[in-house]
Parts: sequence; C-alpha cells; structure tokens
Amino acid sequence: MLRRMSGLSLHLSDARATERLGAALALRLRGGDTVLLSGDLGAGKSHLARAVIQSMQARHGPVEDVPSPTYTLVQTYRAGDVEVLHADLYRLGDPSELDELGLSEALGHALCLIEWPDRLEETPAGALSLHLSTDGAGRRAELSGSGWADRLAGLADPVEAAHG
Repeated sequence: MLRRMSGLSLHLSDARATERLGAALALRLRGGDTVLLSGDLGAGKSHLARAVIQSMQARHGPVEDVPSPTYTLVQTYRAGDVEVLHADLYRLGDPSELDELGLSEALGHALCLIEWPDRLEETPAGALSLHLSTDGAGRRAELSGSGWADRLAGLADPVEAAHG
C-alpha cells in the first residue's frame, strides 16, 4: 500500500497562533504517535508541546503545569487513557541513554513529543515531523510525515483563525 506523504506549511503570527496549532494537533494525536519537534533554540518547540499536552488534558480533567524538560530530559503526563512523553534531547550525551530514559520503550504506545530529534539514532516509523522557524515577526511551522495527510486535513483553519 502506497502511503501519501503530507506536507503543510503554516504561518504562526504570535504565541496564540502556536497555542491554536497545539490545540488543533491535540485533536488529531493519539497514543502511539510520535511528533518530532525541530527548530533553533527559542523557536517555540516547548511552547507548542505544552499547548498539545494541556489541550489533551483539558478534555479529561485538570491541566498540569508543563515545564520544559531541558534538564530532566523527559517528562511524563496523562491525558485520559493516553500516556504522553515530552522529551528534550538537546542535552543527551549519547543515544544509548534513550533506554535509561524510557523513551525507546514508550515509542509505539505512548504519544511521544520529541524536541531535538536529530539526537535519535533513527527516526521512528510513521513520525510526524514539525519544524519551527522564524518567519517575519512570527514563526513558520512545517509539518510532514508519511501517512499524515488525512489527519492533518483542515489543520490550517483553526490555526489561522483570528481570535481576538
């Protein structure tokens, strides 16, 4: 079966647009998915991951504080029945440390949001890649991944909607 590659480019005018992207993604993600978040330092990777996690949690009850896992490397959350791992691999010394962090074990059953995925030995199959970059006064989000076209359909509508 041939799986379509999907690609989507979105302009994020401000922090609220990044939060809308996170909320829209949260509706499309499920346990077993992997989202690879790349971009320069300060590009908004943790902000986006926080928006995804908190949007998922809001549908099931209380919303937790979601700090950046820069120093802990991995933070784990619950959103209903879904286990969510938020990993920041920037300070990862060696890819063999992934087993100690529980990330390797979580791939395929938990929702894994991974910052600095270039530190992984290999890209998880079926992962959604999301690259954030500067775009004028805002940011650009580039999303791509095999088999994601249908799940990303209509994503731009709530992200680009003006909420004032």
